[in-house]
Amino acid sequence: MTLAVEKPGPGTATPPERPSGARRASAWARRAPLLPALVFMIVVTQLPFVATLVISFMDWNAYYPDEIGFAGFDNFQRVLTDVNMRDAVWTTILLTASVVIISLLLGLGIALLLDRSFRGRGAVRTMMIAPFLVVPVAAALLWKHALYNPEYGLFNGALTWLWGLFGADPPQPDWISSMPLSAIVASLVWQWTPFMMLILLAGLQSRPLDVIEAARIDGATSWQIFTNMTLPHLRQYLELGGLLGSIYVVQNFDAVFTITSGGLGTANLPYAVYQTFYNAHDYGRASAAAVVVVIGTIIIATFALRTVSSLFREESGR
Repeated sequence: MTLAVEKPGPGTATPPERPSGARRASAWARRAPLLPALVFMIVVTQLPFVATLVISFMDWNAYYPDEIGFAGFDNFQRVLTDVNMRDAVWTTILLTASVVIISLLLGLGIALLLDRSFRGRGAVRTMMIAPFLVVPVAAALLWKHALYNPEYGLFNGALTWLWGLFGADPPQPDWISSMPLSAIVASLVWQWTPFMMLILLAGLQSRPLDVIEAARIDGATSWQIFTNMTLPHLRQYLELGGLLGSIYVVQNFDAVFTITSGGLGTANLPYAVYQTFYNAHDYGRASAAAVVVVIGTIIIATFALRTVSSLFREESGR
């Protein structure tokens, strides 16, 4: 059995093929404006990381300038076996998990409240976002001096006023000394709760309202709608908020440095890298610790990108 191939007749017009050189020129014309930005990003982000990666394999201590040499994986072994580094890793995990979980819970509660219609909702949303827009160092200084200070801080002032109503001597605790890690967690939760609230509020506003209205007509209670419809719909938004928050909180240096200066068991990995680099001047070990932090951040970012891509696929499929 043979297949007849229909050939174009003499009157049939065939579109002319563009030469390969013209196609390449057109492609370069579209990409050329992006080259300066690409080169700038490579110079600013990738070259310093490559330099850090190279130094992490070197035995380089500023106190012994004549003993610089190749160390192999010794710096990484020292980072993973050093007691102070292990404590810094545990503090980083505890700090990140606490901030992300508490911020997600508070952000979910605030998002549920702001999803309702009431007068002045726009102004309330703007005020709720304000803590996230504060510079991290300024936020840490605000909590350290305006709130935590035992002499003139707002917390002890509120205790003085409250105890004064009953004619009793108020307690005046030193908040940072008595609960150092909790003091850092509270300041970071205040700053990151608006971020979680924005993500979850976007998820709430993308719910299928007709399905929820049908469930209400069928007699479903508000708690049943929340647990069986709203919460499953927000699962990916919760994952996205947790992953993005973890990427940033795991690298936090400002609050630890400003509030406690890494003391009282609050030194996380970024602060440990700072101490190793600027105090011990052990550039090789500090670079190895920084590479470990970057690898952990890349792993978390990979899951975050997968969650974002799945959200985009769901939105495009609707």
